Amino acid sequence: MNTQPIGIFDSGVGGTSLWKEIFALLPHENTIYLADSANAPYGSKSKNEILQLSIKNTEYLLNKNCKLIVVACNTATTNAIDILRSQYKVPFIGIEPAIKPAALNSKTKAIGILATKGTLSSELFHNTSTLYTQGHRVVERIGEGLVELIEAGKANDPLTKALLKTYLDPMIAANIDYLVLGCTHYPYLMPLLLELLPEQVKIIDSGLAVAKQTKVVLDQYDVLNAQNTPSENQFFTNGNPEVMKDLLGGAFNVDVLDF
Repeated sequence: MNTQPIGIFDSGVGGTSLWKEIFALLPHENTIYLADSANAPYGSKSKNEILQLSIKNTEYLLNKNCKLIVVACNTATTNAIDILRSQYKVPFIGIEPAIKPAALNSKTKAIGILATKGTLSSELFHNTSTLYTQGHRVVERIGEGLVELIEAGKANDPLTKALLKTYLDPMIAANIDYLVLGCTHYPYLMPLLLELLPEQVKIIDSGLAVAKQTKVVLDQYDVLNAQNTPSENQFFTNGNPEVMKDLLGGAFNVDVLDF
């Protein structure tokens, strides 16, 4: 079982930002990545739609003999992971916006959160935000249109920059010193974010924390891959494979699924 792959799914290519963290921390673990780009973004869908898509993705990965599943999508985590855990025996790792470290470390007591509608409107997000942001000014913005632009290979397009600026300007006006990225697609906007935000604003996402938690859970279940051989990494999409290839630096093949 130790050599069985880690399964990772997202509403599209964004979760590859999280895959990179897992690959860097666990270079000998085999992985299978599933991008449900044909249904992106999840953030604008109903809770039931998100759940049904998450179940479909999970069962695809389980049929590929995955030993653990990483839900590399904030919206799917906040809306579906509890049900997935109750229905399947395999361990699940989820991802949530990194509100806690941002709130605890903010000096201006003002933080920005850029996420999808599905994440910002979820009960899990609300509970986490309420718990850690008392006494803080929180500027939330739904990043409408950003996922679609990244899925189209336009992460650095002038149109993307102009749209992103409309979401960041109210945060800058509120004197935020932390910006929380609440979608795994958004790390691919880092060059634009660094250009648009004041130098003192720190950008934080959950990628490394999720990779570390993945290692902890594999160890708890005693299924870490003990072999020191190079890992096998498979990537599948029902969207444009060239976009994912580009985000992966051209280093991996991407197979297209009718899924």
